[in-house]
Amino acid sequence: MVDARDHQLDAGNHQGKFGADYIRVLASAAGLSWSQDDVDLDGVDLCIKLPGRTPRGFSPRIDVQVKTVSTLQTRSGLINFDGLNQRQFNKLAGPGFTVPRYLFVVHVPRSSNHYADLRTAGLLLRHIGYYTSLSSLDTLPDPDVRRRLRVKIPMSNILTATSLRALVTENASLPIG
Repeated sequence: MVDARDHQLDAGNHQGKFGADYIRVLASAAGLSWSQDDVDLDGVDLCIKLPGRTPRGFSPRIDVQVKTVSTLQTRSGLINFDGLNQRQFNKLAGPGFTVPRYLFVVHVPRSSNHYADLRTAGLLLRHIGYYTSLSSLDTLPDPDVRRRLRVKIPMSNILTATSLRALVTENASLPIG
Protein backbone atom coordinates (compact mmCIF):
# COMPACT_ATOMS: atom_id res chain seq x y z
CA MET A 1 0.00 0.00 0.00
CA VAL A 2 1.31 3.44 -0.93
CA ASP A 3 1.26 6.11 1.75
CA ALA A 4 0.39 9.56 0.30
CA ARG A 5 2.83 11.15 2.77
CA ASP A 6 5.67 9.47 0.87
CA HIS A 7 4.75 11.50 -2.21
CA GLN A 8 4.67 15.07 -0.95
CA LEU A 9 7.13 17.83 -0.30
CA ASP A 10 8.66 18.04 3.13
CA ALA A 11 7.64 21.15 5.09
CA GLY A 12 10.81 23.15 4.32
CA ASN A 13 10.74 22.49 0.57
CA HIS A 14 6.98 23.12 0.48
CA GLN A 15 7.41 26.49 2.18
CA GLY A 16 10.30 27.48 -0.12
CA LYS A 17 8.41 26.43 -3.25
CA PHE A 18 5.38 28.43 -2.19
CA GLY A 19 7.56 31.51 -1.63
CA ALA A 20 9.06 31.25 -5.13
CA ASP A 21 5.62 30.63 -6.64
CA TYR A 22 4.30 33.70 -4.78
CA ILE A 23 6.98 35.79 -6.56
CA ARG A 24 6.16 34.16 -9.92
CA VAL A 25 2.49 35.13 -9.51
CA LEU A 26 3.46 38.74 -8.75
CA ALA A 27 5.74 38.80 -11.80
CA SER A 28 2.93 37.51 -13.99
CA ALA A 29 0.51 40.10 -12.57
CA ALA A 30 3.08 42.82 -13.32
CA GLY A 31 3.48 41.72 -16.95
CA LEU A 32 7.01 40.49 -16.32
CA SER A 33 8.62 37.21 -17.28
CA TRP A 34 10.74 35.05 -15.02
CA SER A 35 13.33 32.39 -15.52
CA GLN A 36 15.38 30.11 -13.34
CA ASP A 37 18.88 28.72 -13.77
CA ASP A 38 19.07 24.95 -13.85
CA VAL A 39 21.56 25.04 -10.93
CA ASP A 40 21.79 27.65 -8.16
CA LEU A 41 25.50 28.52 -8.17
CA ASP A 42 25.23 32.29 -7.81
CA GLY A 43 22.66 32.68 -5.04
CA VAL A 44 19.95 33.58 -7.55
CA ASP A 45 16.59 31.81 -7.39
CA LEU A 46 14.77 33.79 -10.08
CA CYS A 47 15.55 36.24 -12.85
CA ILE A 48 12.69 38.66 -13.45
CA LYS A 49 12.61 40.85 -16.54
CA LEU A 50 10.50 43.13 -18.67
CA PRO A 51 10.76 41.77 -22.21
CA GLY A 52 11.48 44.14 -25.07
CA ARG A 53 12.94 47.58 -25.58
CA THR A 54 12.47 50.12 -22.78
CA PRO A 55 13.90 53.56 -21.96
CA ARG A 56 16.41 51.72 -19.73
CA GLY A 57 17.53 49.42 -22.53
CA PHE A 58 16.57 46.05 -23.87
CA SER A 59 14.84 43.64 -21.46
CA PRO A 60 15.82 45.15 -18.08
CA ARG A 61 16.00 42.54 -15.33
CA ILE A 62 16.78 41.81 -11.73
CA ASP A 63 18.08 38.69 -10.01
CA VAL A 64 16.50 37.64 -6.73
CA GLN A 65 17.13 35.28 -3.85
CA VAL A 66 13.79 34.17 -2.35
CA LYS A 67 13.55 33.24 1.32
CA THR A 68 10.51 32.45 3.42
CA VAL A 69 9.63 32.82 7.09
CA SER A 70 6.57 31.67 8.99
CA THR A 71 7.29 33.98 11.92
CA LEU A 72 8.06 37.59 11.13
CA GLN A 73 10.37 39.34 13.63
CA THR A 74 9.78 43.09 13.57
CA ARG A 75 11.04 46.05 15.52
CA SER A 76 10.81 49.79 14.89
CA GLY A 77 9.42 49.41 11.38
CA LEU A 78 12.05 46.87 10.33
CA ILE A 79 11.93 43.16 9.71
CA ASN A 80 14.82 41.36 11.38
CA PHE A 81 15.61 38.52 9.00
CA ASP A 82 18.10 35.94 10.25
CA GLY A 83 17.76 33.45 7.39
CA LEU A 84 20.95 34.12 5.40
CA ASN A 85 24.24 32.47 6.10
CA GLN A 86 27.38 34.49 5.45
CA ARG A 87 28.08 32.92 2.05
CA GLN A 88 24.51 33.62 0.89
CA PHE A 89 24.87 37.19 2.14
CA ASN A 90 28.06 37.69 0.12
CA LYS A 91 26.28 36.57 -3.06
CA LEU A 92 23.85 39.48 -2.63
CA ALA A 93 25.96 42.18 -0.95
CA GLY A 94 28.24 44.86 -2.31
CA PRO A 95 28.53 46.66 -5.62
CA GLY A 96 29.70 45.32 -8.95
CA PHE A 97 26.82 43.14 -10.10
CA THR A 98 25.95 43.54 -13.77
CA VAL A 99 22.31 42.78 -12.91
CA PRO A 100 20.82 44.30 -9.72
CA ARG A 101 20.26 41.71 -6.98
CA TYR A 102 17.59 41.68 -4.31
CA LEU A 103 16.65 39.62 -1.31
CA PHE A 104 12.93 38.80 -1.29
CA VAL A 105 11.45 37.53 1.97
CA VAL A 106 7.96 36.06 1.84
CA HIS A 107 6.07 35.79 5.11
CA VAL A 108 4.02 32.58 4.86
CA PRO A 109 1.49 30.95 7.19
CA ARG A 110 2.79 28.31 9.60
CA SER A 111 0.47 25.72 8.12
CA SER A 112 0.59 24.96 4.40
CA ASN A 113 -3.19 24.50 4.59
CA HIS A 114 -3.39 28.30 4.78
CA TYR A 115 -1.01 29.24 1.93
CA ALA A 116 -3.90 29.88 -0.45
CA ASP A 117 -7.65 30.25 -0.22
CA LEU A 118 -10.30 30.38 -2.93
CA ARG A 119 -13.01 32.97 -2.45
CA THR A 120 -15.76 34.25 -4.68
CA ALA A 121 -13.63 37.35 -5.32
CA GLY A 122 -10.67 35.24 -6.41
CA LEU A 123 -7.60 33.42 -5.21
CA LEU A 124 -5.95 34.71 -2.05
CA LEU A 125 -2.24 34.03 -1.46
CA ARG A 126 -0.97 34.47 2.08
CA HIS A 127 0.74 36.44 3.54
CA ILE A 128 3.03 39.11 2.09
CA GLY A 129 6.48 39.60 0.55
CA TYR A 130 9.19 42.17 1.22
CA TYR A 131 12.35 43.20 -0.63
CA THR A 132 15.70 44.79 0.03
CA SER A 133 18.93 45.45 -1.79
CA LEU A 134 22.19 44.60 -0.05
CA SER A 135 24.34 46.45 -2.60
CA SER A 136 25.31 49.19 -0.12
CA LEU A 137 26.63 46.65 2.40
CA ASP A 138 30.17 45.32 2.44
CA THR A 139 30.82 41.66 1.83
CA LEU A 140 32.30 39.60 4.63
CA PRO A 141 35.87 38.29 4.51
CA ASP A 142 36.06 34.50 4.81
CA PRO A 143 32.30 33.84 4.92
CA ASP A 144 31.20 30.86 7.00
CA VAL A 145 28.13 28.86 5.90
CA ARG A 146 27.55 27.86 9.53
CA ARG A 147 27.12 31.46 10.67
CA ARG A 148 24.00 33.50 10.03
CA LEU A 149 23.64 37.23 10.12
CA ARG A 150 20.75 39.61 10.52
CA VAL A 151 19.44 41.63 7.59
CA LYS A 152 17.05 44.48 8.37
CA ILE A 153 14.31 45.07 5.82
CA PRO A 154 12.05 48.14 5.97
CA MET A 155 8.44 47.01 6.44
CA SER A 156 7.51 49.64 3.85
CA ASN A 157 9.35 47.60 1.15
CA ILE A 158 6.28 45.53 0.30
CA LEU A 159 6.32 43.40 -2.81
CA THR A 160 3.36 44.11 -5.06
CA ALA A 161 2.99 43.80 -8.81
CA THR A 162 3.64 47.55 -9.04
CA SER A 163 6.73 47.59 -6.79
CA LEU A 164 8.16 44.51 -8.50
CA ARG A 165 7.78 46.12 -11.91
CA ALA A 166 9.42 49.29 -10.55
CA LEU A 167 12.39 47.29 -9.23
CA VAL A 168 12.89 45.83 -12.70
CA THR A 169 12.54 49.16 -14.49
CA GLU A 170 14.52 51.07 -11.81
CA ASN A 171 11.86 53.56 -10.89
CA ALA A 172 13.84 56.25 -9.04
CA SER A 173 10.91 57.12 -6.77
CA LEU A 174 10.79 53.62 -5.29
CA PRO A 175 12.59 53.39 -1.91
CA ILE A 176 15.29 50.76 -1.86
CA GLY A 177 16.02 49.83 1.73
